[in-house]
Amino acid sequence: MGNSVEKQQSGKKNFDKQPKKHQFEEGQPEKKLKQQSENRQLFAKDGKKKVLFILGPTAVGKSEIAVRLAKEFDGEVISADSVQIFKGLDIGSAKITKDEMSGVAHYGIDICEPEENFSAFEFAEFTQKKIDQIAGKGKLPIVVGGTGLYVRSLVEGFDFADAPHDENLRQQLEQLKNEKGVDALFEILQKENPAAAEKIDRKNPTRIVRAIEIARAKSEKGKKETAICPLVLALVRPREKLYADINTRVDKMMQKGLVREVEGLKKRGLSAQNQSMRAIGYKEVLAFLDGEISEQQMSELVKQHSRNYAKRQLTFLRGMKCEMVDVENREEGFEQIRAKVKKFLSTKTI
Repeated sequence: MGNSVEKQQSGKKNFDKQPKKHQFEEGQPEKKLKQQSENRQLFAKDGKKKVLFILGPTAVGKSEIAVRLAKEFDGEVISADSVQIFKGLDIGSAKITKDEMSGVAHYGIDICEPEENFSAFEFAEFTQKKIDQIAGKGKLPIVVGGTGLYVRSLVEGFDFADAPHDENLRQQLEQLKNEKGVDALFEILQKENPAAAEKIDRKNPTRIVRAIEIARAKSEKGKKETAICPLVLALVRPREKLYADINTRVDKMMQKGLVREVEGLKKRGLSAQNQSMRAIGYKEVLAFLDGEISEQQMSELVKQHSRNYAKRQLTFLRGMKCEMVDVENREEGFEQIRAKVKKFLSTKTI
């Protein structure tokens, strides 16, 4: 269920090769492909590729619905989860299993070693290639996840590579840091980009300043025309029920061996300095293993931080152009989604 990491001559990561353990047959009879092309409109009127986005907070049930949609509408799934990209981070990321994939091809999972870093720009670059490949086979690309910065880079066309360095802003932030400390910079980032703040090393002023620059660059300079025609659906549930499921999920993670998983990663030399280990579920277990908190505190913090993250995800989604679908009643919610996708694929006028 993923892609191996290789280095090209330019030094960039090459994510095209798929590992055997999660590779699925992608070919299909020419007759079937032709029939699908006739029955569905996979391109918009302006020629852009149609892409379905299934978004939502953690534990809302995105993966299951995405697989059902992929099987019904002949799609393939691209994960937009900033933790599931890392190999070995399985339990704490609630990584989808081969059985749960039900034969549907998945990309964007296990594409990085846990020692590596992976940026929103790299995600956008990787995902656009996969969208082109999937659409080129006459299939529907389905992007699934809850990492806001990843999704925004595709839907809104934000060009992270071109985010300019702002010397005036840097001087102001440097002065603020000298007067009030690094925490003052982190508070600014939390307000302007909560998703980035969640993943960043809050004691690293250089990275925080750059993240603030990127957030501020969401002007015309930082955007480019998107190459896709998206249908963005956000799955939601009553907050108290979602929070209860988050707590239950964390308990199951502990039972499955999350502490042992993190112990193994720690033995590899990974620490809180690594991007992968700053993820929710991993940073708390690391603190427990380092003797900083008790086992009970560890479990409660994972639950608390997961609930807080879900709240931020919902806030992010409310700020996007997307259609909210209540999936508390699973089948009713799925039928609503199914109807929206069917309409999306039935015309070129979108």
